[in-house]
Amino acid sequence: MITIREYLKAASLEEAWNANQKRPNRVLGGMGWMKMSSGNVSTAIDLSGLSLDQIEETDDAFIVGAMATLRQFETHEGLERYFHGAVRESVRHIVGVQFRNCATIGGSVWLRAGFSDPLTLLLALDCTVELYQGGEQTVQIPIAEFCRMKPDNSILTAVHIRKTGRQIAYQSFRNTETDFPVLAVAVSRLDGSYCAAVGARPTRAMEVNAEQVEELIEKAQALPYGDNLRASAEYRRMLAGVLIRRAADELERR
Repeated sequence: MITIREYLKAASLEEAWNANQKRPNRVLGGMGWMKMSSGNVSTAIDLSGLSLDQIEETDDAFIVGAMATLRQFETHEGLERYFHGAVRESVRHIVGVQFRNCATIGGSVWLRAGFSDPLTLLLALDCTVELYQGGEQTVQIPIAEFCRMKPDNSILTAVHIRKTGRQIAYQSFRNTETDFPVLAVAVSRLDGSYCAAVGARPTRAMEVNAEQVEELIEKAQALPYGDNLRASAEYRRMLAGVLIRRAADELERR
């Protein structure tokens, strides 16, 4: 059980950032996963009053606010149209609609959890993560670099998905419909080159790049895989090849 002593609904990013510099304090997302953790939180920082819950489409990007819910992500018409249903496919198995109406993109990305379907999808796209670091300092870093970073005291404000013409398909395998994935794979293609992000290995998602599907599979299967109650490392390695091929075949049919 998690114990929260004080609650702060931040009136500005600066207030949220200042409060987050104290180690016992934590930023709330949608509380989908945090409520299942244990420990003591001195001050819980709520970002819901900072207008970070919108998904904006511009001529060259989708800007997904950190407090936008997984359900908003799933049902956004622009994302659905541009990525041919891959966004919806990446989140539709996550628990249920009620949960997806609470869980946020910011929480899913910031956590960098191995089981995160949205993070696996975004890793195969042309994405940057927007971080507020106090004062007027806001930086954007590639999501692959962000995935390798240790969590710090920055405030995640948005994910920028650039419109580069990249096509993407998403595949996952689960033992039951709404369980965590045994393995998750996103395969994207741009100018004849492929990128595959492999998540739920069961560790944090990683990406590989190749010119041909066979080479892509070989590189993906060379990634480290682990055992847990859902599957063995060897099973996951074999499954990676199957899911990548299915995703690549889906791209070929478009």
